[in-house]
Amino acid sequence: MPGSQSQPPSHSWSSTPGPAAPVPLLLSGARLTDGRTVDVRLDGGRIEAVGTAGSLATDGTRVCGTRIDLSGYLLLPAPAEPHAHPDTALSADGGGPVSYDPRDVQRRATEAALLQLGHGATALRAHVRVGDMAGLGALTAVLRTARALCGLAELTTVAMPRVLTGQAGADGLAVLRDAVKMGATAVGGCPDLDPDPTGYVEAVLEVAAEHGCPVDLHTDGTDPARLARFAAMAGGLRPGVTLGPCGGLARLPAEVAGRTADRLAAAGVTVVCLPQGGCGAADGRDAAPVRLLRSAGVRVAAGSGALRDVSNPVGRGDPLEAAYLLASCHGLAAGEAYSAVSGSARAALGLPEVRVEAGFPAELLAVRGDGLSEALSPAYSRVVVHGGRVVARTSAVREYCGSAVTTAELGLPRQGRGETP
Repeated sequence: MPGSQSQPPSHSWSSTPGPAAPVPLLLSGARLTDGRTVDVRLDGGRIEAVGTAGSLATDGTRVCGTRIDLSGYLLLPAPAEPHAHPDTALSADGGGPVSYDPRDVQRRATEAALLQLGHGATALRAHVRVGDMAGLGALTAVLRTARALCGLAELTTVAMPRVLTGQAGADGLAVLRDAVKMGATAVGGCPDLDPDPTGYVEAVLEVAAEHGCPVDLHTDGTDPARLARFAAMAGGLRPGVTLGPCGGLARLPAEVAGRTADRLAAAGVTVVCLPQGGCGAADGRDAAPVRLLRSAGVRVAAGSGALRDVSNPVGRGDPLEAAYLLASCHGLAAGEAYSAVSGSARAALGLPEVRVEAGFPAELLAVRGDGLSEALSPAYSRVVVHGGRVVARTSAVREYCGSAVTTAELGLPRQGRGETP
């Protein structure tokens, strides 16, 4: 956005970058969603204590340079990104087919992950194409990116073969198994693109059962019988199954969509919707009917999908924008919308719950604003905490020039160069 920039951590903000154990850190004067203003002390990658403002500024934290003033910021559990495509990200202006050269993929994947980290996503699930022209090179590149970002963000991968049935599917199935051995942490893909969608899902579930890994399937959901069959087939699998983006459900008659939502709830699967637009692995740009799904008891998480590739040339990969759209276009309350990109997204990835309470993981996002609705609206300045360390910040400078009235005279909030923590 104009006037903002995302920066890597500096020594004035946190301990030395890298996966080394973080030093104790005090976040002072932060606002919580319940209206309290608190100090939050972090140590060992977890929240050690939460107290009233000013109560935890002890033990030399001011002198050590590990105190951050979050006055004017709302402190939240950090978002997670459950549906990213870093192997095709930032390729919209390439002027030709997407390059799957490992060097190009690693460069794009690293830049995309850092952009999303700057937005607040400290955990990301990367859906990566395997087989065909990509081979295992794209996955290799994304796995290298994950290792390089260790200590800044947690990046995991879903291996996505195109075809898994018939003669061509034999090669895809072998590649899928190789991908898991290489380090892919989940298996999936788009069964809608296979000549035998049900056979595709059976093959994915077989590999998942062999390796005890999660399943993440792309489907538009236009065929309700097929979607219900997928859910029933995968519902009993542990450690978990996600389906998305399921935008086709929004185009079905309400009664049919409602019955399908009930079947998804009974199967216990999570639906990951993409309110910012679709992705190349599924048709359509509609977002899933989140209120209908939630009312049926389906866990709904929200992801970003395409980040400036041909599916969405202006995709931002911003979880707060996804939450904003859920609130502004789909009628969710601000808290429900934010939960879709934070608590529900973390649960979809099998990550532990985060609350701004003692004992919980120190995965946090501070956004300038007094309340959640305000934070989701402009969402300019942000401070991102991963593993108890500040790992990214975005600072916005807003100036009004040539006016006879100043914001100070009116008592209005101001974001200026001297106000970033």
